[in-house]
Amino acid sequence: MSLITKMKSTRAIANKPQLQLGSQGQAVLELEQMLTKLRVYRQPAKGIFNSSVDFAVKLFQFRVFLSPDGIVGPLTWEALYTESPVNMPVVKLGCSGEAVATVQEVLKVSKHYGGSIDGVFSNLTDGAVRAFQKSFGLKADGIVDRQTWAALSQIPRGYDPNWFLTEDRKLNNLQF
Repeated sequence: MSLITKMKSTRAIANKPQLQLGSQGQAVLELEQMLTKLRVYRQPAKGIFNSSVDFAVKLFQFRVFLSPDGIVGPLTWEALYTESPVNMPVVKLGCSGEAVATVQEVLKVSKHYGGSIDGVFSNLTDGAVRAFQKSFGLKADGIVDRQTWAALSQIPRGYDPNWFLTEDRKLNNLQF
C-alpha cells in the first residue's frame, strides 16, 4: 500500500463511527457494501446492522485475525479498507506465542505444516513459512510480516461462530 493510499484510508477511518448490532444508517450501508465486495455478505444492503451483518462482520474479523466480536471499530474499519490483516506482529524463527500458533494453524490448513500447534516458531515452522511464501510468490525469508499475514488471511478456514462464545452466551442460544 502506498503512503498516499494509507494516508487517505487513515483519514477515512478516523471519521468512522463504531458499529454493532442495532446500528443503522449510511455507515452501515457502506459496511454492507464493503462486506459484499469481500464476499462475506450476500444480503441486500439496507443500512441496518442486523444478525446477518453481525455474522458477516465476525466472519471477516476471523479471516483477518481480529477478535470476532461483531463490533466494527478502528481496527476492523482499517482491515476493511486495506482488505488485509492489521496490527499483527512480525514473527520469525525463535518467536513464540499466540501469533505463532495462529500461523501454525493456518499453515496446517494450507497443508504446509505438519507439526503440532505449540506456538513455538521452530525450524519446522520456519520451513513451512518459507514453503508457503514461495507458493504465494512472496520472498521466502521465513519472516511473517504484513505481506505474509495478508497471504495467510486468504487461506479458507472453517469458521465456527460458537468457538469464541462464553458458556453464558451459549446457554442464551444466540442466533447468527
